[in-house]
Amino acid sequence: MAAHRKPRQRPAGGSTARTAATLALAGAATATVFDGTGQAAPDLTPAQVKAQVDRLYQEAEVATEKYNGAKEEVDAAEQRLEELRDEAARKQDKLNSAREELGSMAAAQYRQGGLDPALSLALSADPDEYLDHAAFAERAGDRQSAAVHRVRDRLREFEQLRGAARIELTSLKSRQAELQRHRRTVTGKLDAARRLLSRLTAEERTEVTGQDATATTPRASRDATASRPDLQALAPTSTTATATAPDSRAAAAVSYAYSKLGSPYVWGATGPDAFDCSGLVLAAYRSAGVELPRTTYAQIGAGRRVSRSELLPGDLVFFYSAISHVGIYIGNGQMIHAPNPSAPVRVAPLDEMPFAGATRVV
Repeated sequence: MAAHRKPRQRPAGGSTARTAATLALAGAATATVFDGTGQAAPDLTPAQVKAQVDRLYQEAEVATEKYNGAKEEVDAAEQRLEELRDEAARKQDKLNSAREELGSMAAAQYRQGGLDPALSLALSADPDEYLDHAAFAERAGDRQSAAVHRVRDRLREFEQLRGAARIELTSLKSRQAELQRHRRTVTGKLDAARRLLSRLTAEERTEVTGQDATATTPRASRDATASRPDLQALAPTSTTATATAPDSRAAAAVSYAYSKLGSPYVWGATGPDAFDCSGLVLAAYRSAGVELPRTTYAQIGAGRRVSRSELLPGDLVFFYSAISHVGIYIGNGQMIHAPNPSAPVRVAPLDEMPFAGATRVV
């Protein structure tokens, strides 16, 4: 009877596996960044890159403002926790003092021992002296009772503070985790945009970002504007803008914004040398003695809403439906804003982005 043998298995490195690997690599090579994480296709035009980069920057700015809000909450929670800990330390000191007072009383009673009051009176050679001592002992008992109540009160206050601190610590950890999530979102979007831009030539990047490579500092930005009549026609001088501002604070904020032209965009930054969009607004009005909220979605409620036709220099102008971008209006349909990591603080037309509303700081 013939022996039956199993058919020989093909090696894993055969042509089928090689074909699958080749197809997988080919698919990976043609992946794009439509999800914000892949690699751009080699044949993307500058216009297509611009569309994707603009979308990534806008999404990153939404996440940046959420990060700024979460950072503000983390800072406030840390401050509250520190205050609770300081107050708990003070309550602990008071509790220790109350316990020491009660301990001293207990030690004194232990040393002196205790006699039945009737026997003490019988043995006393001077009843009047005994009665004086008895009255003192009664008062001492009252003091001891009060000391016990003080210990109980101090202990209750201390435990309440410890409980509040535990709750605040839990809340702080949750906010810190949220902060890290927003940070990862922002950096992921910005990294994807950088990868897209890195595929372009210097000339194409200038076309996509609208940023002259020489205008990277405040001086370079002003020099570039001074050398270009077209920009001079678009952007009013700071003197003109501040002269028509509704009040001295708005004028001071506009002047500050002008002084920061060319400063780099850095997400989460509030100056003095780098800014994100809401950070520039915050710093500009802080220079005028006005404290504004940190985020765009809070800043839009920090004054009186005005229509686009009512705009005056110093008004805050907001963009996108999520209220994720803000600039400072300077007149003639122009604003100063911190656009994105590809462009520094600069003058731009309001029509550059979808207009969402405006606020006059009051």
